[in-house]
Amino acid sequence: MSLSWLRKKPLRIGLGARRIMVSGGKALELPSGEDWRGALGALPAVLQSHRGSEAGVVLADQFARYALLQHNDAVKSPAQWLALARHRFGALHGAVAADWEVKVTQTAPLGPRLACAVDRELIEQLATTFVSSGVKLISVQPFLVAAFNRIRRTVGNGSCWIVVEEPGRLTLALLQRGAWVAIRSRRSDERWRVVLPEILERESAFLGLDQPCTRVIVCAQGEFDPEMHQAWRAQAMSYRELALAWE
Repeated sequence: MSLSWLRKKPLRIGLGARRIMVSGGKALELPSGEDWRGALGALPAVLQSHRGSEAGVVLADQFARYALLQHNDAVKSPAQWLALARHRFGALHGAVAADWEVKVTQTAPLGPRLACAVDRELIEQLATTFVSSGVKLISVQPFLVAAFNRIRRTVGNGSCWIVVEEPGRLTLALLQRGAWVAIRSRRSDERWRVVLPEILERESAFLGLDQPCTRVIVCAQGEFDPEMHQAWRAQAMSYRELALAWE
């Protein structure tokens, strides 16, 4: 039993290849890179003033791979779903997928499972870094999952695109009537805000949608004007706030 009026909130860290964000502090900008090793190398300097604390980490989507596994009555147990996810990643990405840590979560009782894979070495080195820094690591989540947990009430049972901006890339997730339909990532440049309608129209055509979805929630690292494209119902949300907020 615990009786307490005040409890220090755990630290929240957003880990990306070019930036480490910390709740209650300034972001640490990193040399340009696409690999997680540089960010992990800089992490002890961030943690040194937080010894004895608890912390959760949100990994940039650039460090994660996603797959949706459609509901299947023949797949019963968590172990079977995990095996199916590993097989799917292996089919999509080849032998390198054997070195990935895979997690699977249910999105709805009869909905697709969301599978996520991260380099096993990243998870292991992340845990080692926190132990050596004297900070207790209590959770690790990819950004898309952490963000959706924050905005799920906004999405509700409606349909929308979720667009996640990270340096040089976009993650695009489509939900229809509250159900996950697709998750895709693609390279982008500084013009992505201007051409976002064209990007989503191409994705819609690729998915063979009967009717386009014009509602968009943009998780932007910089400014995004929701009124830029009048034909779309856009909502801008801060990537930093979503990454660093506890549910």
